[in-house]
Amino acid sequence: MKAVIDTSSLLSLVRYYLPFDKNDILFNLIKTKIETREIVILDAVLQECRFVSKKLVVNKLAYLVEKEFQKTFHIPVKTDELLPLAPKKFLGMLQNQFIANNFQYRKLNEAEFEVKKKEFMESADAKMIMQCQYIMREFSDEEVFIVTEESNSENDHKLFKKIPAICQILGIKVLNLPELLNKFTELDLGFNFKIINQ
Repeated sequence: MKAVIDTSSLLSLVRYYLPFDKNDILFNLIKTKIETREIVILDAVLQECRFVSKKLVVNKLAYLVEKEFQKTFHIPVKTDELLPLAPKKFLGMLQNQFIANNFQYRKLNEAEFEVKKKEFMESADAKMIMQCQYIMREFSDEEVFIVTEESNSENDHKLFKKIPAICQILGIKVLNLPELLNKFTELDLGFNFKIINQ
């Protein structure tokens, strides 16, 4: 299993789960999964973590920013030269299928759209999606996911769709944090994370 994790899920982990992890069982499991690259941390996500919620993620998971840990386990995954698997197709989909707000899109001239497109392609969201496509190709016999707390609901007036909506178009599986934790059969905190279908 490979799970590319989003800033929102790391934030939920440290904010809502680790405070109840009195024996560091979950803390140690997450660290091990990061070391073995079952949980994938991208440089763009780690960079976001340095600036959100008063650095809560990097303060609670301090090993993520320790030089020796980064060097030993090659973390975070570098994405500065990351391109889509099929660049022309991906960029076409960006303009034709990933637009969330058509009204906003129609108001942009070509140069303004190019700026928005460039911003999106450099975002952690886009890099997670592109990295996930490469992992799916390389590890075709494994389950590969993006882990995010985002939903398909209201897009906050952003030009492009949210991660789950784009992943649905691209055939990438998306989990939230409880669903990811439910997949770790070795995890026992004294209560379970069984997901109840509604």
